[in-house]
Amino acid sequence: MTWYALAVGAFVLLGLQRFLYKVSAAKGCNTAWTTLAFMGTVAFLSFAFVLIQGRTVDNLPFLLFIGCVNSISFLTSTLATMEALKRISAAVTYTLVRLNIALVVVFSVVYFKDRLSGYQVAGIVLALVVVVLMVRGEHPLQERYVRADVQGGLLLVAVAVLAGFVSTLSSKFAAMGTDIMAFMVVSYGLGTILSWGLRRRFETAVGPANHGQAVLIGLLMGVTNFVGFYAFLAALATGPLSIVVSITGMYFVMAVVLSAVVYKERLGFSRVVAIVLALMAVLLLRM
Repeated sequence: MTWYALAVGAFVLLGLQRFLYKVSAAKGCNTAWTTLAFMGTVAFLSFAFVLIQGRTVDNLPFLLFIGCVNSISFLTSTLATMEALKRISAAVTYTLVRLNIALVVVFSVVYFKDRLSGYQVAGIVLALVVVVLMVRGEHPLQERYVRADVQGGLLLVAVAVLAGFVSTLSSKFAAMGTDIMAFMVVSYGLGTILSWGLRRRFETAVGPANHGQAVLIGLLMGVTNFVGFYAFLAALATGPLSIVVSITGMYFVMAVVLSAVVYKERLGFSRVVAIVLALMAVLLLRM
C-alpha cells in the first residue's frame, strides 16, 4: 500500500475517532473514562501485536525517548487546547491550533528537503483554508472572557501549537527510526498512565457518570485510533511529512460530516465549501 493511500486511510479513521468523541458527549459520558479506555485499548492492542509478531527493537533508548516525547507533547497539546476553550472562542482556538500544520510544512521543506509540485503546494494551501473555514460558525467569543482571559487563552493556544508540532515531528522520527508498533506501546502506555493520574481533573461532568457507555465508546475509539494512527505512522515512514500531515490534518472534516448525518447538525455554507475544498486538496496532494 502506498504512503498516499495510508495517509487517506488515516484521514478517514482519525476523523471517525474524532466523531466518537461527539457521540460520547451526546450520550453524556464522562470524558476521563472515555479517554482512559481509548488510550488503554491502543496500548493493549499495540503490546499484543508486539508479542504475537515477536518484534525486536534495535535502539531501545531511542524508542523510550521518542515515545515519551510523543506521549507528553500530545497530552500537553490536548490539555492546553481544552483549557484555552474555557477562555476564548472555539473558532479562534481551533483555527490557531490546527494551523500548526503550517509549522510542520515549513520544517519539513527546510529539514527534510521535501520537493513539492505546484499541485501539492496548492493542496497544502487549500488544506489550511479548510481549517479556517471549518471552524467558522462555532460559538463566538464570550463577553466575560474578552478582557480577563484572552491573553491567557492565546498563551495556552501557543503552548498547544508548539506541543502539537513536537508531537507530529516525534511521530515522523519514530516512523523513520524505530519499530512503529513498539513506539505505539510506549506512547500510548505512558499516555494511559498520565490520563489515569489526571482523571479527577476531568471528572466534572454534570449528571450521571455513565461509565459503561463511556468505556464502550472508548474501546471503539481505541480500535479506530489503533488502525488510523498506525496508518499515519506507516505513511510517515515513506512519505513526505508536509503532504502526509496536510492530508491527515483535515481529519475533523470527517467528524463534521458524520455529525451532520447522524445528529442532523447544520453545516452552513462555509463548511460545505470547506468539505469541497478538502476533497480537492486530497486530490491535489496526490499529484
